[in-house]
Amino acid sequence: MGKSRLEAFSDGVIAIIITIMVLEMKAPHGSELADLLPIAPTFLTYILSYVYVGLYWNNHHHLFHVVQRVSGGVLWANLHLLFWLSLIPFVTH
Repeated sequence: MGKSRLEAFSDGVIAIIITIMVLEMKAPHGSELADLLPIAPTFLTYILSYVYVGLYWNNHHHLFHVVQRVSGGVLWANLHLLFWLSLIPFVTH
C-alpha cells in the first residue's frame, strides 16, 4: 500500500484532535487583562498539549517522508499511535 492514504488519515485525525482541544476553551467574560487569569491554567494546558501533538505530527511527517510503502503492521502501529493521541483532549479537560 502507498503511504499517501495513511498520511492523509493521520493528518486528519491529528487536525480533529487539535480542534477538539481548542473547543474546550471558553472565552473570558470580561475585556480586562485580569479576566484572563481564571482561564490561564486551561490555556497553559492547551499550549502544552498542542506542542505535544505537534511534536508527534512533526515526527510522523519526517518518518513517512522516507517511507515508500506501508505494511499491515505499520498500519496497526499507526492506529495505535492515533488512538493514544486521540485521548489527549479528554485527559487534559
